[in-house]
Amino acid sequence: MLKLSDVLEAISGQKIPQASLVISEAVIDSRQAIPAALFVALRGERVDGHDYIADAFQRGASLALVDRDPGADFRVLDLTAPGEISLPQPPFCLKVADSLTALQTIAKFWRAKFPVKVIGITGSVGKSSTKEVVAELLSMRYRTLKNLGNLNNEIGLPLTLLRLSAGYQRAVLEMGFYVPGEIAFLCELARPSIGVVTNIGTVHAERAGSQEEIARGKSELVQSLPADGVAVLNYDDPFVRPMAEQTNAKVLFYGLDPAAHLWADEINGLGLKGISFNLHYRREVIRMRIPLIGRHSVHTALRAAAVGLADGLSWSEIVTGLQSSQNQLRLMAVRSENGALLLDDTYNASPESTLAALNLLEELEGRKIAVLGDMLELGQYERQGHEMVGARAAVVADQLIALGERGKIILEAALRSGFPKNRTLWVESVESATEHLRKILSEKDVVLVKGSHGMRMDRIITALEAGS
Repeated sequence: MLKLSDVLEAISGQKIPQASLVISEAVIDSRQAIPAALFVALRGERVDGHDYIADAFQRGASLALVDRDPGADFRVLDLTAPGEISLPQPPFCLKVADSLTALQTIAKFWRAKFPVKVIGITGSVGKSSTKEVVAELLSMRYRTLKNLGNLNNEIGLPLTLLRLSAGYQRAVLEMGFYVPGEIAFLCELARPSIGVVTNIGTVHAERAGSQEEIARGKSELVQSLPADGVAVLNYDDPFVRPMAEQTNAKVLFYGLDPAAHLWADEINGLGLKGISFNLHYRREVIRMRIPLIGRHSVHTALRAAAVGLADGLSWSEIVTGLQSSQNQLRLMAVRSENGALLLDDTYNASPESTLAALNLLEELEGRKIAVLGDMLELGQYERQGHEMVGARAAVVADQLIALGERGKIILEAALRSGFPKNRTLWVESVESATEHLRKILSEKDVVLVKGSHGMRMDRIITALEAGS
């Protein structure tokens, strides 16, 4: 386990064997502090972690990483001052030049101590579901670490690396991207040998830029791979396929095109029972039926299978792992009080993920109601993305409820595509959408609720769910 001596050596370069204090875990939220934790005090836009040092210590934290004077109430070991290190009695603060940089430095130092093989995963859509399925698949043979939740950025990934121990043989790490150089930096910390790129979409384009700029950012993963590594690339994505020319690693293409190394056909959506398809690799053809829902999930399965092949798993392990997968996309299916099926896909939304959710809705029996809200942070793709969704909703849905200002674009596009106006409704609030659904829902209805997290459309599900 991580010790104070490791922290001190990483930051100061000095070996202090007597600093034998064991650190249970690193946290940035004082409410998550447990006995022997390292609390990292970070300054955010609205909250300064330095204001919560006392709370972290009260909850059992032994150390706090700080970059300003924490006040007279706390013992401090100042690592910014030259001289011999003298250890205070815990709990105490470690003062550094910058708390975040120190966290990252410690994580890089700690990761380098272990021969663990790291699988890095990036892309616009499908990172989290791919991470979950890949981690579950590799766990068939190896003890595997993965990011918790969406800890995939310059803060979350270092926190994940600090959970490494000698028992782990694999680490599956989701890597997010907002600015050029971010993934390259995460790769410098994590040192992946297998890299997976899911796709290049328009999600976060407001911050990340055009699809070309997003592709350049995501390609930093494959550029960081060693010559004996493997780049697992989506052959079907025109922005991902050229990344094969940007890596020294071996390339393993997956997709629906027979030109890919690993490909699938005869895909059948089985509604909430999963999907079935033929899996092709070299001369092997395997008929698969797996519990992942939605036809688009075949790409998730292909990525996981490709990582399994790259990491030496047998076909038996890969097939068994995929068929027994307990993981799903963030979409959840629940029942309303009157028995209607509610598809809760409210965690976030992009044009790509919303189209995939609509495709799942199409597979299910019953009157199909699409409740679609604003998709945020699309930048220059905002109108195009919402229009694509509206056109698809016109084909799939029997009724369309649009929420938010951008929801108007969805509704207008659906009407232009020939969707009957008397089966549409625009609302400006979650409460209005909920009230309307209460009036029209029947037992045989299937309702897709999807929008960006900032729209808080999860409140519609909460209000309608049976037992709420």
